[in-house]
Amino acid sequence: MTTRQGSLALLQDEVAQRLLQSPLPARLAYSWTDGTPRVVPLGFHWNGEELVFGTPPDAPKMKALTDGARAAVSIDTDEMPYKVLQIRGRVRTDTVQGVAPEYEKMTIRTLGEEQGNAWLTTLRAITTHMSRVFVTPEWVAVLDFETRFPSAIERAMEAAARA
Repeated sequence: MTTRQGSLALLQDEVAQRLLQSPLPARLAYSWTDGTPRVVPLGFHWNGEELVFGTPPDAPKMKALTDGARAAVSIDTDEMPYKVLQIRGRVRTDTVQGVAPEYEKMTIRTLGEEQGNAWLTTLRAITTHMSRVFVTPEWVAVLDFETRFPSAIERAMEAAARA
């Protein structure tokens, strides 16, 4: 039997682990200060407990991504069968001097050693501080479109099997 959607145990699923280490961007969803929804693609680092995003301290999203705010994240492939990791959780933020170490790890993972180091050299010259946005998972789902499907499709498949 598969682990129920929503369980934090799904973070250990093979699909989740692959996506958490992939060079794919995450889509971070949150509510803007006026209550309207926002979604931004961002590079991320998984530290084993939280997703970490690095951003300039004066980035507009930092007005809404405050400690305790709720956010959702999706990391997904673009080839069939799609693989999707969805996380909902709470935000925690801080600001560090220079480039955040998690941002450096994400850059090397996504761009490779040579291009990543070239970008980091450029960034270090113009960055005195970086804010980090941590999303602590409270709810997790995995869709692999082979054994796990969206709930409405699973219900339709179960109904068809009973018929």
